[in-house]
Amino acid sequence: MLELDLAFFAVAGPAVVFAGISKGGFGSGAAFAASSILALVVEPGLALGVMLPLLMLIDVATLRPFWGKWRWPETRLLILGGLPGVALGAALYQVANADVLRVLIGVISVMFVVWQIGRARGWISVATRPLGLFAGAVVGVFAGFTSFVSHAGGPPAAVYLLSRGMTKTEYQASTVLLFWAINVAKFVPYAFLGMFTLQTGLANLALAPFALAGAWLGVKAHKLVPEQAFFALTYVLLVLTGMKLIWDGLT
Repeated sequence: MLELDLAFFAVAGPAVVFAGISKGGFGSGAAFAASSILALVVEPGLALGVMLPLLMLIDVATLRPFWGKWRWPETRLLILGGLPGVALGAALYQVANADVLRVLIGVISVMFVVWQIGRARGWISVATRPLGLFAGAVVGVFAGFTSFVSHAGGPPAAVYLLSRGMTKTEYQASTVLLFWAINVAKFVPYAFLGMFTLQTGLANLALAPFALAGAWLGVKAHKLVPEQAFFALTYVLLVLTGMKLIWDGLT
């Protein structure tokens, strides 16, 4: 049962603002944490149902500022992989072990950042290339699947996109378009699984201003933060969200 009381909004309001900032300015990597925070006060399935329309609202609000600035080949590849990943998530949602997924995503996220730092510091001298087509397709499926079961598609998508040498705006715009497509694809299966109720709809109406405010703040922050600081912050968010996923999965 979803109680729209002061305790709910005290938790949900800041969580939704945080999701808007993450999706609006910093590549969506940490936006999934809003669902985890909401799960502290409502059932996990309802938390996912509350968040999806809000994430879609944030997607629409951030499409225009970043329109046409994405790297289309990489984004298209992830979308093409992400759509069957969503279908797989819908088919296996009832039996998927979300904890195993959380740990796996968390480990990949943290190790990617460790790898990037090691290369930058000269600790790792192995010749490397950007992840290719096959890796991108696999990441797309993984991102679509994990996005469906926990709104946590951001970290795996970041691993692929960041390996491609994008500018901060190309990276941000690519994640906006990618998760707009994936979230639209998730809506109908979520409805069939009963994740939307009258109460979640009322919660969406009440929380919409928080989502739009967060998206606006994220877009503004993206423009103000220098590129080097942007990627440093992105890596910090990847580590923090990765560690939280590992903690959630193990506990």
